Order: sequence, then structure tokens, then C-alpha cells
Amino acid sequence: MKFDNWTVALAALGVVGLASAAKAEEQPSSVMTALASTTISGYVDTSAQWNLGTGNAYMPPFKFDAPSKADGFNLDVIQVRLEKPLDEAEWSAGYRIDLWAGPDANILGTQSVLSTGKSDFAIRQAYVALRAPVLNGLDFKIGVFDSLLGYESVESPNNPNYTRSYGHSIEPQTHTGLLASYRFNDLVSASVGIANTIGPAINSRAFAPVQVSNPYAESYKTYMGSVSVTAPQNFGFAAGSTLYAGIVNGFNNSLLGSGLGMPALSAYVGGTMATPITGLRVGAAWDLLNIDTKNPNPALFPGTNARADVWSLAGYTSYQATEKLSFHGRVEYVTGDIDEGFGTVGVGPFGRNNSIYAVTATAQYDLWKNVLSRVEFRWDHVEHGLAFGAADPNTGAPTRSNAFLLAANVIYKF
Repeated sequence: MKFDNWTVALAALGVVGLASAAKAEEQPSSVMTALASTTISGYVDTSAQWNLGTGNAYMPPFKFDAPSKADGFNLDVIQVRLEKPLDEAEWSAGYRIDLWAGPDANILGTQSVLSTGKSDFAIRQAYVALRAPVLNGLDFKIGVFDSLLGYESVESPNNPNYTRSYGHSIEPQTHTGLLASYRFNDLVSASVGIANTIGPAINSRAFAPVQVSNPYAESYKTYMGSVSVTAPQNFGFAAGSTLYAGIVNGFNNSLLGSGLGMPALSAYVGGTMATPITGLRVGAAWDLLNIDTKNPNPALFPGTNARADVWSLAGYTSYQATEKLSFHGRVEYVTGDIDEGFGTVGVGPFGRNNSIYAVTATAQYDLWKNVLSRVEFRWDHVEHGLAFGAADPNTGAPTRSNAFLLAANVIYKF
């Protein structure tokens, strides 16, 4: 009987015996049978950044960026995915597990309520996938899954640009709950779901003892829904264009990473359209974060009410010049309108009742197989005052109204 190299190595270490291995070869275990349909994939995400100017105490507040990434080489994240996708069976079942390791895993923020701290490791997604034979097939996700909202993905390789938008930064990210999806036809699909909270922390709750300062009823949950429209093939050059809208409403256990939790509403409308120019696609996205609530615990958080809106508008363009070379651009405007509460800082690190303009240009050239390589230039400008750069030695305040970033991003996908 012929044994594979892995079995021989284990036998040499005394972990298994060749006799037992031979028996296993003759009669595969149920575990091995179940794993036969599981796929392993992922990526290693690395970058180098040059933040023009001196001092990086105050960085533009888009997601997955930090002073520790400025002016140097970085390991951003390693993702490993284990997945058994749904097949064509009427009662199909599967699962997905996305594991993150590296600095970005801490920013992900999915550490469960029982976690004692950050450790460069996080569960991004972990859910059971099910299908029920209801008409065209009703699909379910049960567990931890990405939010419905957004033009950009949590996965950097899936995005047109290396850095994230402000819209992505204010969107919900991860939920623990149940999501149902149904495709009515090739044109329209929809999803509805229920989750514990809007915030990313796994197994979080909107009530005590997890949220001691926010004593909501135990029945209080987060609700979400979305609809997607895709242009059919007979739409000519516009075939494949998409329009998407979604909403999530519930308790956010940490608004924008501030640690302050309260009910919130997030909404999104976006789309991508093909053009008559071969290889050129354009897109747009509008994101809203709304808070309008009476503070449930005025003694702990001074001020009885909190009313605020943070919204962003972004435009995207992508051009596939050759098989390997592509160009991607993004322009964005984000603003925060604070009517009441939240002190003087406001919802958003860039300040109370202020705005940011951002322009991003990316060139991607896929020279090596399985490798995504791109260079990017980004300019952020705050509308009022100073928000970026080094800390003033006397006041500790930011010193610049503009932030410039030149970055290189290399990702290996497996």
C-alpha cells in the first residue's frame, strides 16, 4: 500500500502507526469525508506607507489606518478562510470561517464580550449556511456575518483602492444573528435579518449585564434589510450594472470605536454601472449614520439627548487598461452634523460639525500570478481648522489641514 508523505512523516514521529494508517486508507473516516468538500483560501496583505510631512499624531480617520502604519513597512492582515459552500441540493448546507491575524485584526473589533483584550487575532466571520427549497431557494446565514451595507468590502483585495473610504468607516461591519436571502429572479434579490447589535463585538447585547449603562429590554434586537437590482444581459453595454440599497437599525455598542453605545440607524444606497467604453466602470455610494435618541442613563453620560448625523458621498471610477494594468479613482465628501450631545468632539474624530474632502488615485499591475500589487496616492483635506499632522508641542492640537499619503500594497492570494 502506498502512503502519502504526510502519513509517512507522522509515522516517523510516532504519531500514527502504519498499520492504523493502512486501515484508515481502506476505510475513510466520516471526518475526512466531511472535510473533502471544504476549501481553504485566503491572503497575506502587506503595505508600505509614506505620510508626507513631519508627525503622524493625527491621521485621517478612515478605517484600518493608524499612526503605527505611517512612514514604514507593514503587515496589515492575514486571512484564512475555511468554507464548504452551498451546492445545488434543495436542502443544501455549508459553512464559512474567516480568521484574521495581524494588526488589522484588532481594528476589526469582533473580540467577543468575554475577551480580555486585543491579541492580533480575530474571527471575521463564522456562520452556518443553509438552504430551504422555498420557490427559488431561500438561503440562511446563522452566526457571525458581514453587514449588508457598503460599496467596499472588509477584504482589501476585493476593493478598487488600498485605503478605505469614510463611508466604509461609518458603516456597520459585523453582526451576530440570522440573515435570510432570496433571489426573485435574475433582476431582483433581497435580504432581511435580525441580530444582537449593530456593533461588531461577537455575542454582544443591548441590555444588562453586557451593557450595564444601557438597560434596554431583553427583546431589543437589531433589524436589517436590503434589495439589489442587476441589469440583465439585454441591457446592452449596461448589462451587469447594479443598484443596491440597505438599512440597519438597532443598538450600536461602540459608535465609531468611541466605546459609547446607543441606538443608531445606518442606511446605504450605491451602485456600479458599466459604460460604452470597454473596461470603464463608474460607481457611487451614499452612507448615513443617524443617532436621535434620549440617553438611557443621564447620570453616567451627561446630557439627556444625543442627535447627530454623519453622512458621506463618494464617486468611483475603474478602468481596465490591459489584462494586467488597471486604474482606480475615488472622490469623497464626509460631514458630521451634531445637534446635541457628545460634548465638543462630535461623532467622528475629525470634530464637531466639520467636513473632509478626500481624493484617492490607485494604479494596479498584476505582474506575478496570484499577487495583487498596487500603488496609491491619497489626499485628505479638512474643511475647517486643523485636523492632521503632528501634535503642537504647546497645546497638543493638530497642526495641518491637509494629509498626503503615498502607499504601496502587495497581496498574495491563495
